[in-house]
Amino acid sequence: MFSIGEFARHGRVSVRMLRHYDAIGLLRPAVVDPDSGYRFYQAAQLAELNRIIALKDLGFTLQQVQAIAAEKVSAAELRGMLKLRRAEIHAQIEAEQARLTRIEARLATIEDEARVPADGVVIKRLAAVRVAELTGVAVSYEPECITPVIGPLYQELWQRIASTGISPAGPALAWYEDAPDGEGAVMVHAAVPVNVVSTGPGGGQGFTVLDLPEVASAAAIIHHGSMDDVMPTGQALARWVDASGYRSAGYTREITLQWDPDPGNWVTELQQPIDTTGGQNDRT
Repeated sequence: MFSIGEFARHGRVSVRMLRHYDAIGLLRPAVVDPDSGYRFYQAAQLAELNRIIALKDLGFTLQQVQAIAAEKVSAAELRGMLKLRRAEIHAQIEAEQARLTRIEARLATIEDEARVPADGVVIKRLAAVRVAELTGVAVSYEPECITPVIGPLYQELWQRIASTGISPAGPALAWYEDAPDGEGAVMVHAAVPVNVVSTGPGGGQGFTVLDLPEVASAAAIIHHGSMDDVMPTGQALARWVDASGYRSAGYTREITLQWDPDPGNWVTELQQPIDTTGGQNDRT
């Protein structure tokens, strides 16, 4: 037998909690001294206490715990419930971590709003290029929507290109355009420059070969790190274009200059086609 204080220490709970469980009939002491009113517990009751605490951690109310306890849930069933709840908590943590990352990206963008990277932007001509591409649809331009789409597209594209024996002719190139449904969805283009004779379906391998036209003028800026964190760089480029009196003339392209298994080491050039009419002198 253990006193209530000893049982609380072994069960890693408070004496106050045990008294409350007794009061509501959830976990009765094995013995109550009729003279002193002292409560005493048996070691076997630790298993029952563990079930109660586990069910509380699953999110059940004490009333629900009482109902479950009355049904004599087996240890195997309880383990299954705990594993399910653990998976749910991990998913919640990942979702909150992703939300925190988005908040930090917005804060970085807000803190960067006064910066106009005059020395970090160049204007260049983009030569016409023939690419092999796969496309997919993301629900919006948010990084958490783009990344799950473009990553698998590139994995599949590299595999299909390799199976044809075609050698890439330049760094990976991505761009985005509004999807035709008009509901805010985004058409994601994952492309790789290739040297092939004709455009159209890629030799039956499931990709398309097309020519991207020359762009007379594009404002370009370098982004270092994961593309999930590209927003401050992209908005800095947009502010520069506007401050320089230029106008956007198409969708921004993303050129992978350096790829690494660690996204923190990526180097990407953002290329925004622009109309330079009426703007400041071109830079090179």
